[in-house]
Order: sequence, then structure tokens, then C-alpha cells
Amino acid sequence: MKDQRGEDFQLQQLIGKPAVIYFYPKNFTPGCTKEACNFRDSYQDFQDLGAEVVGISSDSESSHQKFAGKLNLPFILLSDANKKARKSFGVKSSLLGMLPGRETFVFDAEGKLLHRFNSMNAQRHMPEALAVLKKDRR
Repeated sequence: MKDQRGEDFQLQQLIGKPAVIYFYPKNFTPGCTKEACNFRDSYQDFQDLGAEVVGISSDSESSHQKFAGKLNLPFILLSDANKKARKSFGVKSSLLGMLPGRETFVFDAEGKLLHRFNSMNAQRHMPEALAVLKKDRR
């Protein structure tokens, strides 16, 4: 997939450090903006745990670039225009299939899935992911 700078990125690049991968419906919508800002505001907490945060939606790289720039997002945004990543992760649509789903995955440094969380409530994803990583660190 392409990141917000138009560069190729493969999720395998994350092996070796914990990672939070979150799928969200669309840039610049109220819930997605709130979710991105929650991850931004706690990004240092994730970094302190050695973790990387990656957001994925079907928006274009240029849309991601604008979204990241406007919100000052320090983490990677990936464009999944063909929805291949969404399908391979098994992220289901919500609201009777009308909206792309909102789902967060937390992986350990070896790439093992620690937690999968599905909720359209954007505010719940960041604290849930951070709690899982803190618990795994113990």
C-alpha cells in the first residue's frame, strides 16, 4: 500500500516492534477525525512502549496527506483503495454494509495478534489499544 507521502509500505515492515493497526471509514469525518486525534495525542505513549501506529482507510494518498497535515498526525496512514487489506484482515462493514467498518488490531513485536476490537465508537479505540500494549508489557 501507499502511505500519505506516496511511498510504498508493507505491513511486514512492522515486525520487530509492537503495532496498532486501525481501520477507519473516511478522512475528515467527525468520528474519524476524533479517532485520529486520540491516537495523535497519545502517540508518545505508544512510542514509549516501542509501538507504531498505522491508520488504514480507502482514501487516496493525497487525501491522507491533507488529513495528516491538517491534524498534524505523526503516524503512518495507508491507502487501501482496492480494500485488499480490509478484506485480508476480515474487517466488516457496518450500518447494514453502508459504512466501512472501524476496527483496531494490536500486535506484539513478533507479529502475533494480541487483540482485535470492533466498535463504531471512535473514542474507544485508542484507550483500548494502549491498555492492551501496557498489559502485554508487564
